[in-house]
Amino acid sequence: MQAETTSDAFAALPPRGEYHELFSSTDGDVVLGSKDGVLFRVHSFTLKTTSGWFRAMYSLPQRALTAPPSPTTSDSTTETIVVDEDAATLEGLLRIVSGLPIPRLDSYDVIEPLLHAAEKYDMGGPMSVVRALITTPPLLTDPLRLYTLACRYGWEDEALMASRATLQLNLHAPEHRPTLQKLGTDAVLALFALHRTRRETLRRRLDDPPFVSDTGDTSCSNCGSLVDYHTWRELKYVIIMEMDARPQGDTVLGHGLLEWPAARACWAAKCVNCDRVLYDKTLTMRVIRECIEALPTTIE
Repeated sequence: MQAETTSDAFAALPPRGEYHELFSSTDGDVVLGSKDGVLFRVHSFTLKTTSGWFRAMYSLPQRALTAPPSPTTSDSTTETIVVDEDAATLEGLLRIVSGLPIPRLDSYDVIEPLLHAAEKYDMGGPMSVVRALITTPPLLTDPLRLYTLACRYGWEDEALMASRATLQLNLHAPEHRPTLQKLGTDAVLALFALHRTRRETLRRRLDDPPFVSDTGDTSCSNCGSLVDYHTWRELKYVIIMEMDARPQGDTVLGHGLLEWPAARACWAAKCVNCDRVLYDKTLTMRVIRECIEALPTTIE
């Protein structure tokens, strides 16, 4: 993404702008003004060495860099540049490139505008710092936003990690639609394919041995009488619906196979003639666990 042209970057500062306490030294020869009126005095050397955008700007003829003097200083040689970022975002960006203690980066509301500004001004340092912190626990609590950012900036390892974490979510839920709309076509299709593949692979696997067939006539292995395996069919349906809502499968393996009414009915089912239990609960639960654990966990 390209930043505004140099001529667009210069503008009249908001009235009565005050300097940020960390960026008020008179050693700085450039004043950056946030859109909400806070001033940041920095050295042009810092900007040129940490930002491709500012480096390109300072390579232009000096006359092109002429800017209005700061309204709070009598030094007419100080350049004043008003940018589109608010004070909080500009502070975080300048802290990182200046080697100062960085702000708390534990919220997407903080890191998203910071990344946008770093991308706009071609600042690799702030982007690398955010990337190093983006997989920490506070940010992992919203894996879909993490996946969106990772795909936007081409962070493959983080995108894989985030796609695995999204298996806790029902992508069809209305609250996820705004985030999904920010994704590119390939990224959103890959995520939906992962969720669907887990569900459909398990669906097919539950029809194969050692699971019993619930289609057609089947006889009891003990007495040979016909058996209707409808309880297993109903349990399979509940399992697949749960995998659709939460593809991770942990709720199936935990509470589901023990407490669901369909599960209780299945484990209690017996042959009407010989009173033999139709399903080996321990074996069936173990094989279902093995099936779920073998499913793909990340996008391809």
